[in-house]
Amino acid sequence: MTTTSTRPVAWLPLVLGLAGVAVAAWVWLTRPGVLLAGHPSYLLLVTLVGVAGLALLALSLRPRKRAGGTRRGPAWLPVLARVVLVTISVLVLAAVAWLRPFSATPDAAALTAGTERVTVTDSSTRITLTPGSEGLTDGLVFQPGARVDPRAYLPVLTEVAGQGHLVVIVKQPLAVGFTALGAPGDIIADHPQVDRWSIGGHSLGGVAASAYAEEHPGEVDGLVLWAAYPIGDLSAREDLEVSTIFGSEDGLATPADIEASLDLLPPRTSVIEISGGVHAFFGDYGEQPGDGTPGVAREVAQDHIVRATLELLDDATAD
Repeated sequence: MTTTSTRPVAWLPLVLGLAGVAVAAWVWLTRPGVLLAGHPSYLLLVTLVGVAGLALLALSLRPRKRAGGTRRGPAWLPVLARVVLVTISVLVLAAVAWLRPFSATPDAAALTAGTERVTVTDSSTRITLTPGSEGLTDGLVFQPGARVDPRAYLPVLTEVAGQGHLVVIVKQPLAVGFTALGAPGDIIADHPQVDRWSIGGHSLGGVAASAYAEEHPGEVDGLVLWAAYPIGDLSAREDLEVSTIFGSEDGLATPADIEASLDLLPPRTSVIEISGGVHAFFGDYGEQPGDGTPGVAREVAQDHIVRATLELLDDATAD
């Protein structure tokens, strides 16, 4: 026999439901452009969290029924089930909140329309920058930094593409480089007309690019690291042109970090320090927590980044 409880609200699903709806709404309201323009995985995750939150809210408002008779099973099982539910929910909500990406500035996002010299093709998994010049022979696959809107790199990489290089920006699942370690291979396979490839990336994206270069010797000719360092040992790679570019005031990938990583790179690696540059200058997405204080204008720093990247591409394609 069961009877309706005098307390109509189940508090645990109510709290978890409110938290799920709040986190999903916060992300949607503050990052709508990135959700729609980025890899669909994060959009799907945020939406599922919101839907699950609504379902829990509906469940919490249903009248509760109290079972009569003797309880069966150990008394600790319902407690354990609640602990597991709360733990999983907190971890998921924390991950969704932490993964909220840094948005590209409006000017950077507007470059998805392309320029007179560069055609931009935007898909769910990549942004392709194709220069107007004919007979493309080399390309660059670029991995964004963690939680950074891929469109934030368009100002710098459009300049690179405009000099006659195919550039493909990876849209990483959940905007984390380690979820797209194999992406360069798919891109290379989709462009058989390009016979010389370089890969690169910013911050964690550079780490992911270095891992691909290590695991695929002979497939790529160049590696360009923007405020990043390798995950493995590339010091014996005589077949790989490498440039590591970093800011002197970077608070995240500090000059000391870059210096410590040089033993993992080939001896003839080009080391370029951008005087006054910071971590967030490699893209156009505003300031980044934990970064240093810039000592140079963003435009000046990015001019140096473009030039250094073009030098790497030229060296990688030189016979």
